[in-house]
Amino acid sequence: MPIHPSAVFPWMLFMNFTECVNPLSDFLCRTGSSDPYCIVRIDNEAIIRTATIWKTLSPFWGEEYNVHLPPSFHTVSFHVLDEDSLSRDDVIGKVSISKEVLAANPQGLDGWMNLTEVDPDEEVQGEIHLQMSVVGDGDIPKILRCQVLEARDLAKKDRNGASDPFVRVRYNGKTQESAVIKKSCYPRWNECFEFELDDAPPDTPLSVELWDWDLVSKNDFLGKVLFNINRLQSAQQEEGWFRLVPDKPKHSQHEGTLGSLRLQLRLRDETVLPSGHYHPLTSLLCQSVGPNLNGNSPDLIMLIDETTTAESRQEVASNLVKLYLGQGLAKDFLDVLFKLELDKTSEPNTLFRSNSLASKSMESFLKVAGMQYLHRLLGPLINRIFEEKKYVELDPNKVELKEAGCTGLHRVHTEAEVIQQSTSLLQSYLSELLHAIVQSASYCPVALCQAFQQLYRRVSKRYPEPEYRKVKFIAVTSFLCLRFFSPAIMSPKLFHLREKHADARTSRTLLLLAKAIQIIGNLDTLNCCSKEPWMVPLQPVIQLGITQLKDFISKLVSCDNSEDLCLQERMSLQCGSMEKEGFVLLHRTKDKSMLMTSPFKKYYVTLSKDTLSYARTQHSKKTSFISLPRILAVEKVEEKSFGSANVMQIISSQDNGQMETLYLDCKSVNELNQWLSALRKACSHNTDTMSCYHPGIYKGERWSCCHQKEKADPGCDKTKHGVTLQEWSDPLDPDLESQLIYRHLNGVRPAIWYKQGGDREALEGDKLDVVKRLFSVLQDLQDSHTAVEEEEKRSKNKNFLLELQT
Repeated sequence: MPIHPSAVFPWMLFMNFTECVNPLSDFLCRTGSSDPYCIVRIDNEAIIRTATIWKTLSPFWGEEYNVHLPPSFHTVSFHVLDEDSLSRDDVIGKVSISKEVLAANPQGLDGWMNLTEVDPDEEVQGEIHLQMSVVGDGDIPKILRCQVLEARDLAKKDRNGASDPFVRVRYNGKTQESAVIKKSCYPRWNECFEFELDDAPPDTPLSVELWDWDLVSKNDFLGKVLFNINRLQSAQQEEGWFRLVPDKPKHSQHEGTLGSLRLQLRLRDETVLPSGHYHPLTSLLCQSVGPNLNGNSPDLIMLIDETTTAESRQEVASNLVKLYLGQGLAKDFLDVLFKLELDKTSEPNTLFRSNSLASKSMESFLKVAGMQYLHRLLGPLINRIFEEKKYVELDPNKVELKEAGCTGLHRVHTEAEVIQQSTSLLQSYLSELLHAIVQSASYCPVALCQAFQQLYRRVSKRYPEPEYRKVKFIAVTSFLCLRFFSPAIMSPKLFHLREKHADARTSRTLLLLAKAIQIIGNLDTLNCCSKEPWMVPLQPVIQLGITQLKDFISKLVSCDNSEDLCLQERMSLQCGSMEKEGFVLLHRTKDKSMLMTSPFKKYYVTLSKDTLSYARTQHSKKTSFISLPRILAVEKVEEKSFGSANVMQIISSQDNGQMETLYLDCKSVNELNQWLSALRKACSHNTDTMSCYHPGIYKGERWSCCHQKEKADPGCDKTKHGVTLQEWSDPLDPDLESQLIYRHLNGVRPAIWYKQGGDREALEGDKLDVVKRLFSVLQDLQDSHTAVEEEEKRSKNKNFLLELQT
């Protein structure tokens, strides 16, 4: 099959921020503690901010991210800062890793990395547009002519959110400077500088430096570009945008003393071929599940299960679940895994308790198909616990009376009183949670109902009553309670239930509540209370909860889904109809006209598959709509425009040909990038898009970014379509999932061959046919990739995908 020219090349970077130890700074030395957080930057553009961990020198984050990267990405940096409520946050240090280092370690980087001092002269960004030429020949002296046209996306060095840039050109000991452009990170000069070539040594470089002019203090360095004059003389002329680079790094006196950051990083280069190349692989996988089996053993799924290592099991499970969801066969795929797991499990107490492919696949399925269900069920209770911030403790060895407060002006709570009040609070929280679980049977997604129904029936058949009366319930609760509800209660931020991590007091309350739901999920109060006897006060409500949970499961697995929509259609309605929603501050202008004096107003914004709509409240009728195909650009706005660093703009076209701009002011850098990602992914197939835009606003008869006076000026910065965050709610991407599965299967081909004894003659019947077809499909895909790689060598324009984890 020929390679289609529209093949995609995503880079994926997996990042895991784990923890940081002993971050030191002058501020920390004075106070003895810190309130650290971490900012992730892609080429100095902030994309992620971790939660602040209060009063510690060894913060633990435990956050992970997957980020799609633009073609121009060069470095990933992690800046650790100390939050200060009264003054500017203190910068502790950073870890900076280049794309070359990440690409040289395809297995990834995992370990402690020393923080280095943040040198302002190294924090450069942006590009400069230059035209270089050599004029003169024969008797006419040769002249080196450097025309400085413009620059874009320069670093902001002044407190007003901009810089006052000027250009300094050096050659052969002579220096010339341009005019200063005030308050702009997108200056335009169009100035020409000339130097005589005849008197200079042949290897003398031309240096073009950018500086931020300051009236009182010394000028700030903005970056530079060096040119080889010998190459220029042979080419006679060179023009383009050149990336600004820092000066030579200086040796830091604090090197090795600022602390360390634990990171897991993996940059992955994936070539995604056109859909037709993956049809044979998808067809082969679909024939291994569901009604296509015709009573035969699911040999391909069994081979994948047997050859997948523990390190890659989570990723393989996630990719398989998404692929089968796209084919409407997720229920059948999970059913095959349930059967394989039951066949190799002899002890019912260990059923689905290991990190097998079946367990990991079911985990991924719950997150993809059940995240909205989880938010509706747990959201109100989690919000209540965060808002109340009650001190809760049942373990006598951990009770802190000073944390519990006092009953009056003088008398402190006794230990017994603290435990009694904690018991009442936990009983209240647990009762509310159990009531929400029981009520959720009416709105549990049909996809989850069908999966649990299959699991319940399989386990009932393998472990029949009356000898194994509880096993079928425990099989369901092992996923629903132990792998879904409980982790979300303990870490609500990781499941997007809260924007920030809980403080120490709230974390303890959530942990005790999660322990209680785990006990209920195990359907055994005696065993647990013997290990942790201080949980005994909760035993009555736990015992009642076990009865309620059994009734809930019985109702869940007995519902009739025969008249429901097919799984694929229902999944598209539940996961695809609502991409993102929430309250955001909005400001609207038409045709990029002068901004009105009215401030941003609060609206409830909803992003669906086809439109972006907003209204004053969540349940009021949507009166304003933007059709997604009409969106021309989705970009950030300069901080100085509105005095906020978290403003974005949505530029769309109207029926009359005019442009309308909608500004969104987000609460944080994370919310900003989540809206940017959601909109960019929803508009990824738009054909009529802008290649450049204005990051500022048109006010006072000129653009605030580049100071151009024409409203119709095309723009001073290029649009950035590539930076997006991966979310569980993302639309399914069948080609990418197929590519990731192919890459895994191609990597375990030797293991598959070894599992079959390495002898083709030993394979018989259907198993021989499956392995032969699989190897043939993998070989065809490998040949296609080889052809693309040869084409890639001739074209260096690539997209990237970044995976992050803290």
